[in-house]
Amino acid sequence: MSMPQNLSGRPAPTAPQGAPADGRRRVTVGRRPLPHWAVPIVAAVVGVVAWLCGTAAGVDVVARTGTGTQDVGIVSVVVAALVVGYAGWGVRALLGLLPSGGERAWLVTCAVVLLVSLLGPLGGVDAGAVGVLLSLHIGVGAALALGLRR
Repeated sequence: MSMPQNLSGRPAPTAPQGAPADGRRRVTVGRRPLPHWAVPIVAAVVGVVAWLCGTAAGVDVVARTGTGTQDVGIVSVVVAALVVGYAGWGVRALLGLLPSGGERAWLVTCAVVLLVSLLGPLGGVDAGAVGVLLSLHIGVGAALALGLRR
């Protein structure tokens, strides 16, 4: 097997084994990159951990609604994280079609959505509920924003 050569007749430089041919680096978790379909699941786990920590500290996670109050349970945390996560995956895929790859557009979109979503936790019935709801929103948002980057 012969080595590829450049115009000068010398062997052409090659990328290290396992590196992308374009020279960019990949962000990996452990040995392999985290697949994008798994990022919403990780975000849901982050939300569950935040919820469990809050409830273990004795906080009743209750939010005000237009007609009264609503308990925020573990099922609603998981469902909300998964729905938002898979919707975000779709948005990220569309932004990836931009000529620049959409990295900056993705991060700006995430920042705007996270700031708007932080208005929801302000409806907590007490300071403890507001704190847990804020940690839920920030944790899930950060996991999605960082996990779905290219």
